[in-house]
Amino acid sequence: MKRYLIRRLLQALFVLWAAYTVCFTVLYLLPSDPVSLMVSGGAEQTSIDDAQLTALRAQYGLDKPIIVQYVDHLWHALRGDFGVSVQTGRSITQIFLDVLPATLQLAASAFTLALFLGLGLAYWATYARRLWVRQMLLSLPPLWASLPTFWVGLMLIQIVSFRWGLVPATGDDGVSSLLLPAVTLALPTAAGIAQVFAKSLRTVETEHYITTAAAKGASPTRVRLRHAARNAAIPALTLAGVWAGNLLAGSVVVETVFSRTGVGRTTATAVGTQDIPVVLGLVILSSVLFTAVNLAVDLTYPLLDPRIVSPAADPR
Repeated sequence: MKRYLIRRLLQALFVLWAAYTVCFTVLYLLPSDPVSLMVSGGAEQTSIDDAQLTALRAQYGLDKPIIVQYVDHLWHALRGDFGVSVQTGRSITQIFLDVLPATLQLAASAFTLALFLGLGLAYWATYARRLWVRQMLLSLPPLWASLPTFWVGLMLIQIVSFRWGLVPATGDDGVSSLLLPAVTLALPTAAGIAQVFAKSLRTVETEHYITTAAAKGASPTRVRLRHAARNAAIPALTLAGVWAGNLLAGSVVVETVFSRTGVGRTTATAVGTQDIPVVLGLVILSSVLFTAVNLAVDLTYPLLDPRIVSPAADPR
């Protein structure tokens, strides 16, 4: 177990380093100048003093060679210092802490809903008595996955908010304003979980230990939940871990459509204004959350199947 944990931790550190390096490279290859955008205030034509630009570039370290900037940013990031915003002068850590609670609330709600919908739909579709019910339920995940997130959000606003008047269309005030964004963000995740879990259940149902458990007198419900669902959950759990991190990426669209404050919308704004320190800091901090979720998923595997940690224990 100790070697398994160390290996997963090293992989997590590599993912964080790779995310930082790729993001830094892409941002610093952009043709525009964040300092010029800051001074001009977004205007297409404005009179900018060259001395002022030079001083500001030196202040933010943008006058140094790229490799020096890379090492400097990486060193400060390792110490928890992500710098300040070029546009506002605020601490990036403080910006992140201000918008993180709203995004975590949205992501956690969407993830919980996605798990409930995905696992429940797959289980019901697999064990439904009537063929037409199974076929109808199994057709829902591909439909959910094919719908664009922004279109789902706009349709929910149009029908549920404007036509029925049940919940607010925009904003982030209370549970009622969280419902539509959570549903919008959860549907594609639930679709993937349902497809993988349903396929795993059908595969597991043909295993010998399922037949043995039933032959020993275990009830169908016990066989399905304790034996089939437990073993079939590993592929779905893997996908759920990946999608949990992708919910942060999906929050960019959802927070924009529903006018919610959050990491996604803040990142989109920073990209539009070429605020490189903010984008870099938010990407790294989001990568930490993504890596932490997937590390937690990796550490859950041995609880479902001890053979993952000790392959020699596999009786086969």
